[in-house]
Amino acid sequence: MTPVLRLENVRKAFGRDTLVLRDVNLDVAPHTVTALIGASGSGKSTLLRCANLLEEIDDGVIFLDGEDITDPGADADAVRRRIGVVFQAYNLFPHMTVLENITLAPHRVHGVPREQATRRARELLDRLGLAEKAGAYPDRLSGGQQQRVAIARALAVRPRLLLLDEITAALDPELVGEVLNVVRDLKGDGMTMVLATHEMGFAREVADQVCFLDDGVVLERGTPEQVFGDPQEERTRRFLRRIVEAGRL
Repeated sequence: MTPVLRLENVRKAFGRDTLVLRDVNLDVAPHTVTALIGASGSGKSTLLRCANLLEEIDDGVIFLDGEDITDPGADADAVRRRIGVVFQAYNLFPHMTVLENITLAPHRVHGVPREQATRRARELLDRLGLAEKAGAYPDRLSGGQQQRVAIARALAVRPRLLLLDEITAALDPELVGEVLNVVRDLKGDGMTMVLATHEMGFAREVADQVCFLDDGVVLERGTPEQVFGDPQEERTRRFLRRIVEAGRL
C-alpha cells in the first residue's frame, strides 16, 4: 500500500550551523495516526512545515500519494490544497465570522460554489458542537472553540492528509479535552493524520505509530506499546522518565 506521506532522507537547516532535520525517513500509511513526540526544538514542527512545503528542504524527497512534491516542477499550491494544517495559533481572520473563516478557502481557492461551501461548513460546525457560533467572530469564542473552528476550516477542503502542530499547547487545561475529542472522532472516521504533541497520554491512546525525535533525528519509532512501554534507546527512556515524573504519562 502506497503511503499517503513518505519522507526519504530529508534534511533541513536554518543558516549554516543549525541543522534541524537530519536524514529523516518516515512513512504514514492511509487511515493511520502518526504522533511525533520529543522535546521542544527536536524538529517536530519543522517536519510538519516541510511536509506541507511551508519550508523548503535542503536534501531528500517528500512524496504525497507517491508523487514527488519536492520536485522543482511540482505545484506547491496544488499540494497544499490536499493537505490540511492546524497550528497551535488559531490564525482565524478576526474580521470574519466563523462561517466566513471556514468557507473562504473552499470557495475562493477550490472554486466550490458558495452554497455548497456553506452547507459543508455548517455540517462541520454542527458535528464539532459549534452550530450556534456560525455568525460569531473569533474574539467572542473561547480558545477551545477557536481551535475547533481552525480544525473545521482545515477539514472544509476535504484534505487527503491532516497535519496537527501542538494544537493544544495554547489552551487552558480545561479546554484541552474538547479539542482532543475532535481528533479522536477524526481517527474513527479514518482520517490520515500526523500530529506533533506534548500530550503523551493522548499520543499513547490515539496513535498507530509513534516517532521520537531528538536533535532532528527520528531516534525511535514503533507502536505506542513499543515506544512507551519498552523503549530501546537510552535517550527515549530519559525523555519518558521526565514525562512520567512530571505526571504527564
